[in-house]
Amino acid sequence: MSARERVMFDSVTATAFARLHLGFLDMNGGLGRRFGSLGLAIDGRATRLSIRRAAGPRIEGPEAARASSHLACLKDSLRLASDYDLQIHEAIPAHAGLGSGTQLALIVAASVRRLECLPSNPAEDAILLQRGARSGIGAGLFERGGLIVDGGRGAQTATPPVIARLEFPEEWRVILVIDPHTEGAHGQEERAAFAQLENFAASAAGEICRLVLIKALPAVAEADLDSFGDAVTRIQDIVGDYFAPAQGGSAFASKAVGGVMETLRRHGAKGTGQSSWGPTGFAFARDADEAHRLCGLVQEKVKASSLDIAVCKGLNHGALVKGETFAAIK
Repeated sequence: MSARERVMFDSVTATAFARLHLGFLDMNGGLGRRFGSLGLAIDGRATRLSIRRAAGPRIEGPEAARASSHLACLKDSLRLASDYDLQIHEAIPAHAGLGSGTQLALIVAASVRRLECLPSNPAEDAILLQRGARSGIGAGLFERGGLIVDGGRGAQTATPPVIARLEFPEEWRVILVIDPHTEGAHGQEERAAFAQLENFAASAAGEICRLVLIKALPAVAEADLDSFGDAVTRIQDIVGDYFAPAQGGSAFASKAVGGVMETLRRHGAKGTGQSSWGPTGFAFARDADEAHRLCGLVQEKVKASSLDIAVCKGLNHGALVKGETFAAIK
C-alpha cells in the first residue's frame, strides 16, 4: 500500500473494561493540585460494542441514550458526514463505581476514530465528552490498563495526568460485591455531596500519598499482597470516613455490601473497600483458590441480600478495538 493510501474498515468491534477507583490522594488541594487517584483495570465487567456505517442512524442496546449523545458530539466535532449503526452488546453497570460512563464515552470515540481512520486520542476525547472532571484513571486505564496513579487537577490541567503505572500481579484476584438495587452518587447528587463535605485535612492527604508511594506501589512491584492490602485498607478507611456523611453515615453506599466486606476482611481478604461512590465493594486475594474460598464464606450473606459476587483479575492492557478491513482507498 502506498503512502497516499489508507486502510478503511467496514465495521469495528471494541471492548472497554471496568475499573476500580481505590481512593483519592489529596482532596485538600493545599499544594495547588486536588484529587489524584489510584485505579486498577479489571476483567469480568465490560462494555462491548460494534459499529458500522449505515444509510440512517441506529443505536441499540444498554446505555443507548448516552451512546447516542456521545456519537452526536463526535460527529459534530470531527466533522463526520456518515450515519452509523451502533450496537451495544454489553455494558458495565451504570453508577456502580466501575467507571461505566468514562469507558462508554471513550470506547464509542475510539471505535468511530478507528472506523474513520482517524488517529487515536483518548485524552482529547475525554475532554470533548466531559469525562475525567476529577479523576484521570478512567482515560489512563482505557489506554494502558494495569495499576495507575493520576496526578490530580491543577490550575492548568485538562485531563489529570498519569504519573505512575505498574503491571498488576497475574496471580492476584479481585473479589467484587455489587448491589444491583443501589446506585452510587452521580451527576448533580455527586456535586452536591462534594459541596457539603468539610475540608479534607492536609495530614490525611499526606498519609494517603505516603501510603501510595512508599507502600502500595512498591508492594505491587514486589508482589507483596499483605503490604498492598494493608495500604489499600488504610486508604479506604481514611477516604470512607471522609465520605461517610454523604452516604448516610457509612463508609459504604450499600450497608449490605459493607457487611459482606467486613466478613471478608475478618476471614483474611486483603485491601477491602468501596470503588468510588459505590455501591460496589472490592477485596483482594492471593490467587483464584483463595478468592473462591472467601466467596464461599459469604455466599449465604450475599444471597440473603440479593447481591452479586464475582472473582476478577487485574488487566495489564487497555481497551481492545478491532477493525475489519475491506478496502484500501486513495
